[in-house]
Amino acid sequence: MRHTAAEAARLRSAVERSGYYPNLVLDSLRTALGTEEVLSFLVHHEATFDHEELRRHITVLVLTGSRLVVAHIDEHPADDEAPVAHASSSTEAVRIDQIQSVVVTRVIPDPASYRPGTAPTEIVLTLGWGAVNRIDLEPARCGDPNCEADHGYTGTAANDDFSVRVSETADGADVVAQALDFAEALSRVSAG
Repeated sequence: MRHTAAEAARLRSAVERSGYYPNLVLDSLRTALGTEEVLSFLVHHEATFDHEELRRHITVLVLTGSRLVVAHIDEHPADDEAPVAHASSSTEAVRIDQIQSVVVTRVIPDPASYRPGTAPTEIVLTLGWGAVNRIDLEPARCGDPNCEADHGYTGTAANDDFSVRVSETADGADVVAQALDFAEALSRVSAG
């Protein structure tokens, strides 16, 4: 793991490089982190279209020795109700021992020629800590096409607290590598 002072400087640099209200983002993180040291981080700046309007937001994940801090900042354009544009910033701090799952989905092009160490072109990181649970149900069926019996329901229950998707095309290879590094660091500390 990197030296924590260097990691904090890299976090600051990544937030500033995103260009998305860096003072607001860094101040929100400072409040949430307190005196804890940064072990690893992921900065994901994303633009989305809301009807014909471009809207940006940023999500920053920071791993400390005891917590996962999730910061999310959205911008809201001026409208009839709010004549001045504004932003909303929220942070959540989750104790490491509360993290129940770390799911890393890698997209690998041309898997037939895959070699160990080949970088994925996309990462989806899904984290579960029990705050949000999803249950997907559907009618159960049997193999008999003529069966009219009620077989009840079948389904899955899943934690789905948080997901972030980064791709080489949208975010750059360096952000995909950072997401993989962050997932590895989080898996390592949450395993104990």
